[in-house]
Amino acid sequence: MNDAPEQSDIDPGTPKSIQPRMVLWLITLVGVGLSLFQLYAAGIEPLGLFYQRSIHIALIMFLAFLMFPVFGAQRRRGVLGWIIDCIFLAGAFITGFYMAFNLDAIIDRAGFWNQTDILVGCIAVVTVLEASRRAVGLGMTIIGVVAILYAFAGPRGDLPWLSDWMPGIMAHRGYSLDRIVGQLYLGQEGLFGLPLGVAATYIFIFVLFGAFLESTGAGRFFIELAYAATGRQRGGPAKAAVLASAGMGSISGSAIANVVTTGAFTIPLMKRLGYRPAQAGGIEAAASTGGQITPPLMGAGAFLIAEYTNVPYLEIVKVSVLPAVMYFATVYLFVHIIALKQGMKGMVRSELPQLGQVMRDGWHFLLPLGVLVYLLVMNMSPMRVGYYAILTIIAVAVLRFLIWYLFIAPKQGQPVTSAGLKDIAKTGFIRLIEGLELGARNAVAVSMACAVAGIIVGIVGLTGLGLKFSAMMMAFSGGNILLALLMVLLASLVLGMGLPVTASYIVLIVLVGPALSTEFGMPLLIAHLVVFWYSQDSNVTPPIALAGFAGAAIAGSKPMETSFQAWKFAKGLYLIPLFMVFNPEIIMGGPVALVIWNVIIAIAALLAFAAALEGYLFMRISVISRALIALASAAVFYPDLLSEIAGVVVIAVLLGGNWLASKRQPAAGAA
Repeated sequence: MNDAPEQSDIDPGTPKSIQPRMVLWLITLVGVGLSLFQLYAAGIEPLGLFYQRSIHIALIMFLAFLMFPVFGAQRRRGVLGWIIDCIFLAGAFITGFYMAFNLDAIIDRAGFWNQTDILVGCIAVVTVLEASRRAVGLGMTIIGVVAILYAFAGPRGDLPWLSDWMPGIMAHRGYSLDRIVGQLYLGQEGLFGLPLGVAATYIFIFVLFGAFLESTGAGRFFIELAYAATGRQRGGPAKAAVLASAGMGSISGSAIANVVTTGAFTIPLMKRLGYRPAQAGGIEAAASTGGQITPPLMGAGAFLIAEYTNVPYLEIVKVSVLPAVMYFATVYLFVHIIALKQGMKGMVRSELPQLGQVMRDGWHFLLPLGVLVYLLVMNMSPMRVGYYAILTIIAVAVLRFLIWYLFIAPKQGQPVTSAGLKDIAKTGFIRLIEGLELGARNAVAVSMACAVAGIIVGIVGLTGLGLKFSAMMMAFSGGNILLALLMVLLASLVLGMGLPVTASYIVLIVLVGPALSTEFGMPLLIAHLVVFWYSQDSNVTPPIALAGFAGAAIAGSKPMETSFQAWKFAKGLYLIPLFMVFNPEIIMGGPVALVIWNVIIAIAALLAFAAALEGYLFMRISVISRALIALASAAVFYPDLLSEIAGVVVIAVLLGGNWLASKRQPAAGAA
């Protein structure tokens, strides 16, 4: 659920072949313990805010330091490496359990911290930044360090000379070490703030849910289901990639995880069908990025947006369905147009899985998703929903095994024996442990990103940096909302080069959210959705496009060429947020006729944009027509009814003419 919820856009750990056996056992022990702790807190006995978050971050950092050695994941630890890692493991223990063991005393002396509090707070900040460097990347750590130095800068701060480097609008009074540590470790607005709170509750439990689905084979089920549905169409494997990535995205929080999971099957088939390697990798990267905006999980985004806006989680899911459908429709249209343009055919029936057989083999994967949606509709707490969804997966898996061995196997001449039942029990226990460990591993990066994001948010609140950014946006954009959105987009790309998606969203919404919602009058929910969507674009936009690079590795193509292809296919990430801003009815609701009209014109504009970009629909489109179609698409997005109608009419005329010309072409050739 990168950012991972954003489970993880980073490698989930050191390769097992390099990790010593003792370390692997420790990782399993800590991972299983963390997952069981989270299940206990989610479904049996909810814990207080600081208890939940402090124990969570301690165990997460244990995993980070065990999974990622200090000198790099590809190297064995030497004596020096073990000494350093043990020091940081001790720091992780102190960070989490000092707060849990001394919470009442810390609350009693709020604002009058003793030297032990400050010392432990310093250890906590350093330990969190180092764990983030290992699990998330150096970029996140650098931004955290810069934020802390910024808090020190000022005439009353401990580093007043740094204020000489601050532009006038960025200046502030400066703060002492005690004040900063109190803000970051001993209060509710820093390390233990809202981002980590969401990671330690909703995000983790749904990451664990996705891990159980993954460990039981749900990924393969969604892929085969997509192939059975679309395989015989033109460009079938590419369309299957789009649908499978949407399905995987609903249970996975990582664009890169989606690429390597579905892309291992879809990219080779796309290449065999006629797609260029860069196209195949780009299609998979664009489709997998869409998984981050696909309900019900939406990576970690839905939970964070719900907490920041005080809008119920179920409402976030409901309003996100239509934009997600529009995004995948855009990628699907690109795929279809390329298939037409290159004269591709579908796959033969014998190469495809049969829909009936796929459903018979994997029907049980739909039950936990059904339970999840039903309980959400019943307004149950998302954390409790995730708990019951996980129990449903386990129950369904046990039931399926029992049905097979008690009823189906005997009919096939495989009698049930005590040894066979022991093997079943052993296999089931191993799968259970694997699911618990995988969920914990997948949560490391997103939890560490949220912890450092909490530090950044705490500094922003302490120094008033968010209001300063709002003033800067108003000054630079001149009150023009299009320029302001362009600035947000550019900022998201820059942040996305060093941060996972979840962290990029948190940092950006804290900085620019007040300006979008207050100064430009944008509804708060739409402001958050726009920033969240723009944060996804870093996965597919050169020069650093991690999902595009993952697709290139599988496709055997050039990383930059593949990333440009992914950037092209993912253009819905730019256009659909614009449509949300200028046509808020598709998110906020309104008269039914108006909502239907907005949906129709949005799909028409996205279709036209894809056709203009590719220069083909039913047949080749001339340069002049492409330019006119592009202008008409832009007119549809302009917030004026006459421009919308004019744009739709131009699109209908030009694309309709393209269709008629394609119908006349064979007859002209025969004549």
